[in-house]
Amino acid sequence: MARIDFYQGVLRRLAAIALVSLVAACATTADPDGFYTVRKGDTLFSIGRNFGYSHRDIARWNKLSDVDEITVGQVLRIRPPASSAPTTAKTRPAAKPTPSATAAAKAREREAANEAAAPAEADRLDWVWPTAGKAVASADRNKKGVDIAGSSGQSVQAAAAGKVTYAGRGIRGYGNMVIVKHSSTLLSVYAHNKTIAVKEGQMVSKGQQIATMGDTDSNSVKLYFEVRRNGKPINPVSVLPAR
Repeated sequence: MARIDFYQGVLRRLAAIALVSLVAACATTADPDGFYTVRKGDTLFSIGRNFGYSHRDIARWNKLSDVDEITVGQVLRIRPPASSAPTTAKTRPAAKPTPSATAAAKAREREAANEAAAPAEADRLDWVWPTAGKAVASADRNKKGVDIAGSSGQSVQAAAAGKVTYAGRGIRGYGNMVIVKHSSTLLSVYAHNKTIAVKEGQMVSKGQQIATMGDTDSNSVKLYFEVRRNGKPINPVSVLPAR
């Protein structure tokens, strides 16, 4: 009887673990209010890369003192918090909209309009190839960008104007990496660099050198290039000019 109770207890614990994993796996995107539920394998670095924000900003918005302290199922804010929020019905049920509430509502409307216009937004940006060389689909099935082969030290440029939101080597499998945010929905990724020539928070222009080609976290010298819209990769060749 004791052995049966032991196995039943094990089965209950396994079922609970499976339920938690299932719930976590369902939260693959941010909700409309800008919150994201942490999944297994997530890091602040990877979350920041997916949503186009610095992992340091996300840590600050969520008052995290340690970038490694996130846990599966934890809800994180992954967009900048509004400077002021509308008064809640609980504290002032009959209050009229305040100027700050109206401004916040308009900001949400603008954000929704930006997301609705996202499919054509990449076409409106002025893109250039990030480096010389032939682009081929990445051999890594987990990566949706392209590999561009070249020589060590070859110049890597920003494919479009924007702001550097990440510059470092904190994400396994990407080596020295730079992320440039071009708009509220679009960003580009440059990985496996030999050296990095920019800093986080720096504004860069189209064609400006941001790194040199290398083989960090790679078995060959190449640039891994990726374009993401709303955190999801799109075919980068579709937005780059024809050669």
